[in-house]
Amino acid sequence: MKKIFYWSPHISNVATVKNVINSAKSLKLHSKKPIEVTLLNAVGEWNSFKEELDRFKINLFDMKGIKLNKYFPINGYFKSRMTFLIIFFGKYFSLKKILRNQKPDFLIIHLITILPIILLIFSKFDTKFILRISGLPRYTFFRKILWKMVAKKIYLVTCPSLQTKIDLSKLNLFPEHKLKVLYDPILEINKVNSELKKQVIDVYKEKKYFINIGRLTKQKNQILLIDAFSEVLEKDKNLFLLIVGEGEERKNLQKYIIQKKLNNNIFLAGHIKNVYPLIKNSLAVISSSLWEDPGAVMIEASYCNKNVISSNCPNGPKEFLSSESGDYLFENNDLDSLIKKINSFLRENEYKKNAQILSCKKKTRNYTIFQHYKTLVLLLNLN
Repeated sequence: MKKIFYWSPHISNVATVKNVINSAKSLKLHSKKPIEVTLLNAVGEWNSFKEELDRFKINLFDMKGIKLNKYFPINGYFKSRMTFLIIFFGKYFSLKKILRNQKPDFLIIHLITILPIILLIFSKFDTKFILRISGLPRYTFFRKILWKMVAKKIYLVTCPSLQTKIDLSKLNLFPEHKLKVLYDPILEINKVNSELKKQVIDVYKEKKYFINIGRLTKQKNQILLIDAFSEVLEKDKNLFLLIVGEGEERKNLQKYIIQKKLNNNIFLAGHIKNVYPLIKNSLAVISSSLWEDPGAVMIEASYCNKNVISSNCPNGPKEFLSSESGDYLFENNDLDSLIKKINSFLRENEYKKNAQILSCKKKTRNYTIFQHYKTLVLLLNLN
């Protein structure tokens, strides 16, 4: 029986968490051969998912040492860096011992990748290491040095978008044959269809609103969206903006909304577990991110037959949203461009809107759990 371990320590609810679970789930749901799938529980980060993991017979391996889950989510630059150091120094030898004793066939590494990479540089294992690029990487000098050092020993490097693979290829850090595109397992079709049947929250049901979904962080750039929407409201006071998510920027955003006297039209809704009915009921989804790779919300929105207005940021939006029928991309971090794109969308005829939806919905097939499984088993030669 093949043994596949996942390494993905996290301290807040980032998109990678869902992708790791869905990737593990895909192997248990669709593999005709028995596969042992295990998530390494570094500091208790997977404890709240135990019921779901048990349901799909995904193992949870508790690593010895300090547990931090009672402090989650951990936000802020200083606290997150301290947590990173605790995980790195506290779990280095523990991970090394696990790999020596358990001997998994594959270790798929998502977050805090520096720890297993340094282990691989200075030690030898029977396990094949797969570096999973999660989100748009920052090509810092230190990261490039580490990747160059581990290039010969790493088994594969998987990228969430074609453009990221192209960018990595140009850097000449890894052998070309080790770079592969593996789209994120964003859509669990049956689950999404079931969630779509549920009712929209009453307070939003009758409103004409755009929706933004994501963590309230500088990366998601909701401040730009608020500025743009204040201009759009000059032409139509009956429009609303719903921002769904939590994060360290919440207080600043709320203060800014009140300062600009927009609190009757812009709502910070907090975390909402089932966003699909809200997406379905909206005018369109707007993503103002400074970077994404690929951007799960635009894929979910397209599956729900909704248009997406997005920044043309690196790396995912252009690759996914561009089509022969046009797109609703605006220049990254450009206020005037965003205002023009929203106004253009409001004037657009339904035929053109539907053409863009159809083009994008076809691409969502790449992001299903089943398609992820099919690609993953080919890459790992598990057939």
